Amino acid sequence: MNSIAAELNEMLEGTTAGALLSDLGRRMYFPKGIVAQSAEAKQKATTYNATVGMAKIGSDPMYLKSIFDLTDGLSPNEVFSYAPTAGDPALRAAWKDQLLEKNPSLAGKPISSPVVVSGLTHGILMIADLFLDAGDSIIIPDMFWGNYRLIFEERREASIVPFPFFSEQGRLNLDALDRTISSIEGDRVALILNFPNNPTGYSPSREEAAALAALLERHAQKGKRLLIISDDAYFGLFFEEETATESLFALLADLHENILAVKVDGSTKEDFVWGFRVGFITYGAKGMSGAQYEALIKKTMGAIRSSISNSSRPAQSLILKGMLSPTYAQEKADAFALLKARYEKVKQTLAAYADSDMLKPLPFNSGYFMTFTCKGDAEELRNYLLDSYGIGTISIGGTYLRIAFASVDIEHIEDLYAQLFKAAGELWS
Repeated sequence: MNSIAAELNEMLEGTTAGALLSDLGRRMYFPKGIVAQSAEAKQKATTYNATVGMAKIGSDPMYLKSIFDLTDGLSPNEVFSYAPTAGDPALRAAWKDQLLEKNPSLAGKPISSPVVVSGLTHGILMIADLFLDAGDSIIIPDMFWGNYRLIFEERREASIVPFPFFSEQGRLNLDALDRTISSIEGDRVALILNFPNNPTGYSPSREEAAALAALLERHAQKGKRLLIISDDAYFGLFFEEETATESLFALLADLHENILAVKVDGSTKEDFVWGFRVGFITYGAKGMSGAQYEALIKKTMGAIRSSISNSSRPAQSLILKGMLSPTYAQEKADAFALLKARYEKVKQTLAAYADSDMLKPLPFNSGYFMTFTCKGDAEELRNYLLDSYGIGTISIGGTYLRIAFASVDIEHIEDLYAQLFKAAGELWS
């Protein structure tokens, strides 16, 4: 094992983060190589800096005018230079400030600085690399984003252990989760939860969120070491008064020494920049010191360095500029209002089909999506909608049909759902 990795492991000794590391996670480190030496030279090389592999003219990167002319408002360094492996420090600081503002329960809780990754998918993969070995189990609701299979099962060769997401009462099935955690052998448990959920569009109420945190704390008190990943891809899009508006991470970050909470979020949906591919990883664990967080960040930087080197500099620069704009907050509020109006239109429209047995909506209250349980085969309906109606939907597991109402203008929603029910009736009546 590399001596730097061994040193980081020693710093993490006695923490839940250290105990939960995978074999790869234990071997991971950020090398004192080109990147680290270049960063040191940036601070001290006052005569000449001949370290980084980047062509420069004076203090600016060399660039093509035809490309730079497309980036009005940014400097050459904000567009063309490499970003630090952990991300632009100013963006990391701004994201943490916003994270604390959006999650008041984090006040006074020591958490790590967010680390920039290339989108949430990359962030989840980095956590899988650091904490899951082949043969390990990870608990996931039975309604989950399909890419989890590629990340956890195919890339990391872990086993997905599902639990029923909804109870018979249409609420978060905490009893099933409780039983599933208890069924995991040994003291290491990994769990990923995605709120608002893709594909169902469901988020827990404040009461459910508190009960979920209490459930996890009980298992921690019994000696389970818990890795809890909050996949907050659609964070902030909460449309009902009773819905919990803080991340589960905020409740877990300082809850118990046996819980390592990880928040994976990003600008992708929160700032409506899907193609920018900028996400963040933030850690929280009771009792971890600043030095121990830095050790964990160094391991995360090693995982990033060995996979993509660093995330897009211009994307980070644009997001930071946007966050600092005086109109940023109002623009986000306006976008939220538009999506909430579409959600409310869907709810209103579905009321007219309450007696239909063709398509039954699962509970939803947030995010981009809602999902139907189908009377017949969901894939058959998906193909029929495409071929006969020119309507695109997503079928899941032969039973469910997901509708992304966020991508449909409000004036078309009533007609969309009319055609969905009409097509289902033509197939299954």
